[in-house]
Amino acid sequence: MKRPCTTALASLLALALLVPVARAEEPAVKSVGQVDLARYAGKWHEIGAFPMFFQRQCIGDTTAEYVLKTDGEVSVTNRCRTDSGFDQASGRAWAPEAARSAELKVSFFWPFRSDYWVIALDPDYRWAVVGNPNRKYLWLLSRTPQLPAADIERALNAAASQGYDLKQFKYTRQTETTP
Repeated sequence: MKRPCTTALASLLALALLVPVARAEEPAVKSVGQVDLARYAGKWHEIGAFPMFFQRQCIGDTTAEYVLKTDGEVSVTNRCRTDSGFDQASGRAWAPEAARSAELKVSFFWPFRSDYWVIALDPDYRWAVVGNPNRKYLWLLSRTPQLPAADIERALNAAASQGYDLKQFKYTRQTETTP
């Protein structure tokens, strides 16, 4: 014979598993819409990012360099310091919709591609926040190796306002100094 307490607990557990968990639906991530890719081109320093598997060997001095090609695509070169020197990866990026040039696709290894969305951008293109719609990736980039605290705060607030969990954010060591 089953004890009433055990049966009641089993029933409550079964009910709990059947009831959908009420979660607040987060609004969709929004990009800045348009980016002048010619202005965006050039060298950017990673101020910080969400830790990424493919950057696990990086210990600092992480940069991304973008070159706008004549066909409208962007060549991408990511570089970082490792314990044994530097590591580098090259890829390409493109805007599937010309009207939404801030919503790029990027590929380093065919056939894999990821969303690369500029979600916040300084009006003078001094810093940019890049993420993806599922909030798994986030980078804070700067034209200089260091970024003033007020700009970092503004950039990270922009990411937080779109639902990015900044507890994951880690600053990147930059040994180069701002010219």
